[in-house]
Amino acid sequence: MRITTWNINGMRAALRKGLSGFIERIQPDVLILQEIRVHPEQLPAEWAAPEGWHVAWHPAQRLGYAGVAVWSRQPFRIRCRGMDCDDPEGRLLAVDVDGVRVVCAYLPSGSSGAHRQRHKERWMKAFLPWATQFTRSRHPVVLGGDLNIAHTERDIFYAKPNEKTSGFLPHERKWFGRFLGTGWTDFVRIQSGEIQGPYSWWSNRGRARELDRGWRIDYLLGNRAAEKRFATASILRDGGLVISDHAPVTIELR
Repeated sequence: MRITTWNINGMRAALRKGLSGFIERIQPDVLILQEIRVHPEQLPAEWAAPEGWHVAWHPAQRLGYAGVAVWSRQPFRIRCRGMDCDDPEGRLLAVDVDGVRVVCAYLPSGSSGAHRQRHKERWMKAFLPWATQFTRSRHPVVLGGDLNIAHTERDIFYAKPNEKTSGFLPHERKWFGRFLGTGWTDFVRIQSGEIQGPYSWWSNRGRARELDRGWRIDYLLGNRAAEKRFATASILRDGGLVISDHAPVTIELR
């Protein structure tokens, strides 16, 4: 099973930039999307219900903002939208597909001000115990998405200058370590080893894309049952940035 996560920075813009061609290039069995910024009724019919796919949408209540979706080649069962019944920003969607539970998560960013950082931290506080339930499952669980935190200095090009920047604050990084410590495996890190990067998001400023000076904030994590089936992981930097400021991240499960 090939699972891809991608923050597409707006579904309608991504379609205009050639998203369909990149989906064909990646050939995922399950595609989890963040920051769709659209309600399905705002899309052409062929994209609201694309041929050959089973799709679940979880848009934000606010138009043009956030939202997640899951696309699958196989039928699936929706397990939840949100951690509880209140998820107005459309940040969490979990499905069961072909024996694997796939959780699509889009953690809030705190970069736009102190009020959003407080919101992010409330979300983190609730998300950790909610997600921990899946680490104890005997069945494979893959949790992926834009988690808006670079975990270690290997996951960000400019570590020291960003120690006071949301997404790389010391307490956020400590939280992420606790999160992984509950039983999640970081598949890209397992694949790449203790190297600098690979990154998944780049600023539009300062030639960051050209010089590959980015952050790794997009993850595919697995519980122990999923880890036993893990084969490979990759980040499609080349070409992926045509669509978004994030690159798609893909894993293969046996």
